[in-house]
Amino acid sequence: MTTSGEFLQVPASRRNLTGVDFALLWFGAAVSMAEILTGGLFAPLGFGLGLVAILAGHLLGNTLFALGGVIGAREGIPSIVSTRPAFGRRGSYLASVLNILQLLGWTAVMIIVAARAVNTISAGLFSFDSQNFWVVAIGIAVTWWAYAGNRGWKVINNLAVILLFALTLVVTRVVFGSPKVLSAPSSGQLSFGAGLELAVVLPISWLPLIADYTRFARRTGGAAWGSWLGYFVGSSWMFVVGLAAALATGTADPVPMMLASHLGLAALAVVVLATVTTTFMDVYSTAVSTLNIFPGWKEGWLTLIAGVLGTVLALYFPMERYENFLYFLGAVFTPLFAVVLADYFLLRRGRLEHAALFAKAGPYEYWKGINPWALGAWAAGVAAYYLALRWNLPVGATLPAVAVSGLLYLGQRIPWGKRVKTASHQAG
Repeated sequence: MTTSGEFLQVPASRRNLTGVDFALLWFGAAVSMAEILTGGLFAPLGFGLGLVAILAGHLLGNTLFALGGVIGAREGIPSIVSTRPAFGRRGSYLASVLNILQLLGWTAVMIIVAARAVNTISAGLFSFDSQNFWVVAIGIAVTWWAYAGNRGWKVINNLAVILLFALTLVVTRVVFGSPKVLSAPSSGQLSFGAGLELAVVLPISWLPLIADYTRFARRTGGAAWGSWLGYFVGSSWMFVVGLAAALATGTADPVPMMLASHLGLAALAVVVLATVTTTFMDVYSTAVSTLNIFPGWKEGWLTLIAGVLGTVLALYFPMERYENFLYFLGAVFTPLFAVVLADYFLLRRGRLEHAALFAKAGPYEYWKGINPWALGAWAAGVAAYYLALRWNLPVGATLPAVAVSGLLYLGQRIPWGKRVKTASHQAG
């Protein structure tokens, strides 16, 4: 587990993950029933237009996602800590709370989707029908995997992803066996802009987590390309599988098709493995976000608590509001990290002084307090996001939100750039 000092900055001796490790990690994270379920939401666009929306959305979302990982790899700090330079120490607490809530929500969603699928399989194969049992069982597996810590990611996760890759090939072959997939027309019930945004949201939802893992990178370049490629390939693939399944059967659930093709045990394996290798990241990062507020707490206990809370929430989470949940994540975290990325790459030119970043006191209050400029830009970006959704813009809502929050933040902070630079050097 991460010690107090390593939470602030991972030492060079523990930065040993390569680009291949990150590609496998994020491919495994992307191979999940929740991603397939989201892909099914694109069915009203038809296969051709749906595919364009999926790929375009992932290109945009993955690029922002990878940039967040660059900060973690360069500075050795978790994602939520990377919000401190822009928002201030106490301002980052608000980001932490929101991230904890979304991570617990994602943990519940992932467990529910997996439990439903596994229950369908177990009822068909063994006449055992109890979704709540599978919720608890999968929740325990996810919590254990997260509790094992990053020492288990590199070996166990890589082996699991190889198996997932083989099983996903089988799933893809089964789903695309229907002639309805490529010929299904657009129904007009989903606009291209709304579909584009659904594709952007999934990689954006990982932005508050990615640096939690890239801080263990051996090299920044490997962390960036590995994370981008692994998630882009895995997530786009799962979206397309979900789209094809929905067009062929009317539902994004590929399990019935796999059972009809006598893939019961293979289906069971891919669902459980995919869920565990994805959801452990939500549980672990819940603990990391909590440590941003309470750095003296024990990461191991926080991981266990997060796993238990996510499992309990899975027993009651309203899955009929899943699409609204996705848009909420986009509205909150897209403008938040637009401010963070603008601050780090443009205002500070990719340089942070850690002595200032983690100082508990000093003459420059915004380092440890709350930066109102950042909060205002964030709020404006949230408003821009929802307005873009309401106006049904063909470019989606992410680009307007990024433009509004990023430019507004830079416009307000540029006159203070000299002070920021001076504060960094004096505190360092």
